[in-house]
Amino acid sequence: MSNQTSAQGTPQQGMLFGDLLADLGPDTGYRGKVACHAAGITYRQLDYWARTGLVEPSIRNAQGSGSQRLYSFRDILVLKVVKRLLDTGVSLQQIREAVAHLKDRGVEDLSTITLMSDGASVYECRSRDEMIDLIEGGQGVFGIAVGRVWREIEGSLADLPTEEATAEVPAVDELAARRRARRSAS
Repeated sequence: MSNQTSAQGTPQQGMLFGDLLADLGPDTGYRGKVACHAAGITYRQLDYWARTGLVEPSIRNAQGSGSQRLYSFRDILVLKVVKRLLDTGVSLQQIREAVAHLKDRGVEDLSTITLMSDGASVYECRSRDEMIDLIEGGQGVFGIAVGRVWREIEGSLADLPTEEATAEVPAVDELAARRRARRSAS
């Protein structure tokens, strides 16, 4: 997912493994509900991870009640990796370290990484030899091929709606709107 430039000269979020998704501009992303669906997590998890800084949306963060977070493709990839690590019993502290490491990586690097873990620590492997060394040393119990997760997300997002961060998103507080409606009816 390298940043590419469209015919109009605007940067685009490219895909690594084909054109399942249309080119996405740098301000185009996915709302929380779509991100949850693609990553296989609950909205409650998404909200908690954003509020605690584990995985924050890189396109638009919530700006108070009623505002919508907007997640990039890469954010959703990290969400799904976090979910898989949690499902295998990796500690939240180790997951935070792995997420920080993934954020520092170039996009092209992500497709070649396999994350291995023994349930306590997370290791990055770039070759089969590294994976075999970890397994033979008793350190690798399971692995997550980030490139494979990438392809899964591309497939699940292909038909889901995107949104532009520059679009006007009214910050509507539902409770305040109900109160106003009751006052005006009285």
